[in-house]
This record gives sequence, C-alpha cells and structure tokens, in this order.
Amino acid sequence: MKVIAINGSPRKNWNTATVLKQALEGAASEGAETELIHLYDLDYKGCISCFACKRVNGESYGVCAMKDGLTAVLRKIEEADALILGSPIYFGGVTGEMRSFLERLLFQYLAYDREMSTLSKKKMPTGFIYTMNVNQEMVKAVGYEQNLKGVEMVLGRLFGSSESLYVTDTYQFDDYSKYVSTRFNVEEKTKRRDEEFPKDCRKAFDMGVRFAQQIKDSGKHRTE
Repeated sequence: MKVIAINGSPRKNWNTATVLKQALEGAASEGAETELIHLYDLDYKGCISCFACKRVNGESYGVCAMKDGLTAVLRKIEEADALILGSPIYFGGVTGEMRSFLERLLFQYLAYDREMSTLSKKKMPTGFIYTMNVNQEMVKAVGYEQNLKGVEMVLGRLFGSSESLYVTDTYQFDDYSKYVSTRFNVEEKTKRRDEEFPKDCRKAFDMGVRFAQQIKDSGKHRTE
C-alpha cells in the first residue's frame, strides 16, 4: 500500500512539512510505503480550461491533458491508496501552488453528466492538514472552517472520504527578534510550539495510522 503526502508550503522543514512527515510516519508504522512531494519544487500551472478531460470519446477523458511538472504527480496519485494534503493558510485560503494543484487534481474527475458522476478510478481515504498563524478562536471568528469545507466535500465526493486537521497558532520564525512582529507574544508562541505543536504532530501521526488501517481493512473486504 502506498500513501502520498503533498506539501503546499514553500518551506520543506517547517510546520506544514513537519506534520505531513508525521502523518507519513504513522502510515509507515502500519507497513505503508510513503512519499512526500513538495509542490514548490515543480514547474506547473493550474487548470487552463482546455476541457480535454471532458471531450466526448476524447483520449484524455477523465485525465488532465496538460504535460508539465505535475503530470507525473497526478499519475502517482492514481496509483496511491491514500492521499494527505498540507498547506499553510495565506489570506484565508491555501497557497497558490496548492490551489493550482487542486484545480488539476479535482477537475479531471468531475463529469458534466446529469448524474454528476465522478471519474476517479477508486476510493481511498484523503486528508487535509492546514497550518495557520491564527489561534483556534480566530479560526471560528473569521470563518476559516466554512471557507475550507468545500475542498473537503469535493475530496469526499471523488474519493469516498475526507477529513481535516487544523494546526493553529503556529510558530512562524526561528527568531522573532529579527522581524517586525510586535503584535505577537513571543513567550506564548514559544509555549504553544513546545506544548501544543507536538500534540498536533501526534494527531497527524494518528491520521496516517488510521488511513493505513483503512487500506488494510478495505483490502480484506475485497478478498473475502
């Protein structure tokens, strides 16, 4: 079984990447093969509305026809057994690279028929881990959960299930004294990083474990 994680952050060793690595470690602890893909390493664009994936009897029906740095990634996802996405929140939404990736991943599987069919070849557990500077109270106050719910719904519709993990009030700088950041209480930020972020990492690890177990269970059902 293969579990893929997609890092939508420009940083490879900070909050988002860290929790994604924990999720993959959880999956690996159950015997899964894992891979972490960094979107900012790739050269690609979002959907260009060519509609090749919707053309009647088309060679690319249900498959994104664009050929660029994302093509091989989309192929790997088709062969995966679980998918975990991660992105920091920029201005209330995911990063531009993650948004472009989602356009390419999701649109190819949405059929324009009366039945509103989905063209994904198989069901698999999917998860989305969001990291953000705001605290939990602000998440609710500014409506982040409502804004981000749409992606979870589409992932669930296409792949059968989806869940989200919100990692809030993250530690943004290695040294706050080097940046204009007086709006933040550094001691509280440090305390949050030392005490709560490890718990978030554990939640991500548990997500990976849970997904791997779901894959195993679905495999047993297919062979019974």
